[in-house]
Amino acid sequence: MQPRGKEQANFPGRPTQPFLAAPQSSTPFRSPGPVGGIEVSGPSRAISPFVSSGPMTGLGASGSPQNMSPFLSSGPAIGTQPSSYRAPPPSMRSNGPSSPPTSSFSAQDASIYQQSQALGFPPAPMHPPPPIGQPHMPPSGNFRPQSQIPLVPMGPPPQGSSQLTSMSNMPPPSGSVFSAPRTPPQPLLQGYSNVPQRANVPPFQPDSQFQASRPVPQPLMQVYPAAHVPPIHTSQYHAHQSLVPPPPPVGGPMGFNSREQLQHPLTGPPIGGVQGLVEEFQSLTVGSVPGALDPGVDAKSLPRPLNGDEEPIKLLEMYPFNCHPRFMRLTTHAIPNSQSLLSRWHLPLGAVVHPLAEAPDGEEVPIVNFGPAGIIRCRRCRTYVNPYVTFTDAGRKWRCNLCSLLNDVPGEYYCALDATGRRCDLDQRPELSKGSVEFVASTEYMVRPPMPPLYFFLIDVSVSAVCSGLLEIVAKTIKSCLDDLPGFPRTQIGFITFDSTLHFHNLKSSLTQPQMLVVADLDDVFLPLPDDLLVNLSDSRHVVDAFLDSLPSMFQGTSNVESAFGPALKAAFMVMSQLGGKLLIFQSTLPSLGVGRLRLRGDDLRMYGTDKEHTLRLPEDPFYKQMAAEFTKNQIAVDIYAFSEKYSDIASLGSLAKYTGGQVYHHPSFQTAVHQEKLRYELARNLTRETAWEAVMRIRCGKGVRFTTYHGHFMLRSTDLLALPAVDCDKAFAMQLSLEETLMTTQTVYFQVALLYTSSSGERRIRVHTTAAPVVADLSEMYRQADTGAIVSLLGRLAIENSLSQKLEDARQSLQLKLVKSLKEYRNLYVVQHRLGGRLIFPESLKFLPLYVLSLFKSVALRGGYADSPLDERCAAGYNMMILPISRMLKLIYPGLFRIDENLLKDLKEGQEPLRQLPLSAQSLDPKGVYVLDDGFNFIIWLGRMLSSDLLNNIVGVELASFPDLSRVVVCEHDNEISKRLMRVLKELRAKDPSSYQSCRLWLCRLDSSSIQAITRLVKMVTTTVIVPFFYLAMLASASSNSCLQHME
Repeated sequence: MQPRGKEQANFPGRPTQPFLAAPQSSTPFRSPGPVGGIEVSGPSRAISPFVSSGPMTGLGASGSPQNMSPFLSSGPAIGTQPSSYRAPPPSMRSNGPSSPPTSSFSAQDASIYQQSQALGFPPAPMHPPPPIGQPHMPPSGNFRPQSQIPLVPMGPPPQGSSQLTSMSNMPPPSGSVFSAPRTPPQPLLQGYSNVPQRANVPPFQPDSQFQASRPVPQPLMQVYPAAHVPPIHTSQYHAHQSLVPPPPPVGGPMGFNSREQLQHPLTGPPIGGVQGLVEEFQSLTVGSVPGALDPGVDAKSLPRPLNGDEEPIKLLEMYPFNCHPRFMRLTTHAIPNSQSLLSRWHLPLGAVVHPLAEAPDGEEVPIVNFGPAGIIRCRRCRTYVNPYVTFTDAGRKWRCNLCSLLNDVPGEYYCALDATGRRCDLDQRPELSKGSVEFVASTEYMVRPPMPPLYFFLIDVSVSAVCSGLLEIVAKTIKSCLDDLPGFPRTQIGFITFDSTLHFHNLKSSLTQPQMLVVADLDDVFLPLPDDLLVNLSDSRHVVDAFLDSLPSMFQGTSNVESAFGPALKAAFMVMSQLGGKLLIFQSTLPSLGVGRLRLRGDDLRMYGTDKEHTLRLPEDPFYKQMAAEFTKNQIAVDIYAFSEKYSDIASLGSLAKYTGGQVYHHPSFQTAVHQEKLRYELARNLTRETAWEAVMRIRCGKGVRFTTYHGHFMLRSTDLLALPAVDCDKAFAMQLSLEETLMTTQTVYFQVALLYTSSSGERRIRVHTTAAPVVADLSEMYRQADTGAIVSLLGRLAIENSLSQKLEDARQSLQLKLVKSLKEYRNLYVVQHRLGGRLIFPESLKFLPLYVLSLFKSVALRGGYADSPLDERCAAGYNMMILPISRMLKLIYPGLFRIDENLLKDLKEGQEPLRQLPLSAQSLDPKGVYVLDDGFNFIIWLGRMLSSDLLNNIVGVELASFPDLSRVVVCEHDNEISKRLMRVLKELRAKDPSSYQSCRLWLCRLDSSSIQAITRLVKMVTTTVIVPFFYLAMLASASSNSCLQHME
């Protein structure tokens, strides 16, 4: 990379020693546009690795309003909260260029020097602070740079805390420290000071060292290195680090004073936007200094979520009557008591609900049948009886825990109270002792007789579907699942096939062979038979079997390339509208005929990077959303299976699944040998898993709070009623909370989720989950009770919906801004209490949040731009992330990496250790090893370049020299022991999560120019070995492959 010698910034009173600058390519998400809603002055701004260009709509008061889209789930666009920060005054704002400054300075940039001094240097003892509101002009003469104060491990309130470190305008060092306990004090030492950077210097060399200037006198400080940090970690990147005192012992949460507060004690805590925060973080370093006792940071000590999602089980100890966290999780289990406190939280306040989550054996949700007495509910708010209601008047009345109304106890439900005021039959009443319960609903909860399970198949039979083998796999899989379809003997089934015409199939039970009726009129679709297109499976089983056996050969010689998908969709609706059910669509060609035909719009490169970019991710034709509304009204859920080799407009087709509670299954470039097992598993699970039919869901909450927006796949029937034609155990929903009162007076807030549905057996049921959360007046308590998994799940949904109304980089910056504000707010909590300036702290509960946010940036749905993900794959990933439960969401964005070569070489008799997850780091990859990357949807088997040829040939099943294209290799069991052991390992990993099936791909690491690309594609999300204050950087830009491999994580 050539140095940027012409771009210079002048700073007064700064020394002229060189400081090596990081290459510009190390800031992958930075571009020079302003951030809307944050005051930015001058021609440019301070460098931030993830600040994207373009105005950020909806993030501040000054931003332009964002365009509303009908594709959003409900409510206003997300991310429109007004910023509670103000920009620094003009005299404190940096106006220099974004490139690293040189050694020349001018007097007109005194304000910049003052801010850098306030943020990165201790105050000069001979110069008192200026009066408030006046700029601090530096004295004349040369100044030596002051020691920068690094981050030290901080304990989270009240136990332990993680920490983040940062560098700006310099190559990141090799590591950082997280959650390190304090060690006994060391001898008092002086710190090293940093030298300013200069842009016009040669590129950074691996063996170069940063030069340290003469130490500047500092107050006596104690050194507290991290106890768990190994010896000095050698790195080609070095930074200077000062010695800092430990935080004073306190009983509660710990914090620090900012440097600005120490210099100007009357100015209050520092506040501002992203630019001010970045400038403040420029003074923080993490590397080690040559000759210093402080070893710096080891990348192995950084916290990583190697155990996956950790459910907040400890909350059940405080509230034992709450439902299990697998069913419902709040983003923080501490509700703010005021609007002002909520405005300082900055992260989303809400919940993630997984109403039909699978429970382990022995923990099934109990079923309660009240019989003729009916379900006990509050007269006013309609809350279902739950463990948090209280009984009074000798058991004759009960008080609702949500609205406090006193209700009468029916005579059939009466029971006397004991001396403590509890019902004597409490242990025999699951609804009064369990947070989750399922009521058998009476006829008053039915508007029609319970519907039977109904499966209708709409199958594309054009030439692409036939030639790819799709038709044969679908037919065989459906036939193999007929005996396991739920609801026997009430189950209904039907089929329509289509290409340029519509093919209806008569499956009447009196026939020996099915009859096909063709309708060529696409403008006026009609049903050729009023009956017998939808039949009872048990009655017409022999006809259905005959149809599925003949389906692959029925269209074997076709050359039809057209797709009348829209007319076929209307025909399916006409067949299903009387009963409802589930419509499974198998589409392999872009709709080209009749209503709903689509055009190739994904290749229009002129749209990317403009304000119209988001329209590519919206449905092109309103026909599909209108059809989705009709489907939902008639209790029809739609699942999309898309297989096109070319652009098929998943953005439009997916809206059918989005608004009907369905799902999108995307198999681009479908190959039978590679994808057939995955398709068979997904289709079989979809057909055989227990499904809740014609469902509606409502979540109620106590006084003072209400849910405002909902996110997932559903149709919002009213302000708080979610219509779900079909829902199952693999779908979750998220929602945001707001406060209705300025100041809440209650001590506890209660939430209750109620899902009314029809079971496959024809029984109307209501599944109820109840949970309670305390109301707090302390922001630190909100952070302490934060749930990272719920926060990330809700943030991901918000970002995906934001990407439908704005550019991708703006959606990413919306996440960045929330994270930055949140961490800065936590830092400012204790700024007045302790003199601990220059460090960033954050609670133990959020130690993985920066990593997960960056992982969201790198997900298929949100990463990069046009060249990073095909449009169809990006839209399909977005649809999937909108319905994923928390555990699967976290696994998708931060996959598991396992080394398996030892398991392949050891015999089962010798004993094998369980697979241990490794950090997603290039340092974890040994060229002599075999690794499996598991994101819950795919396996990538990484083969080191130094593996023996025998081991490679046994895994691949062919001679690698004669078969160089690994993308065509099918990972299957071969006739050798190594291959059998590999399949056992993959089976073990698949058994951990039965909700999906991971297909396999082989990747071989080679010593060529594509090695960096291979590892980047392998890991999918990459973090560096350095943590900056609110991010993990994407990947260090490096001139050589070895350097990239050393520093990439």
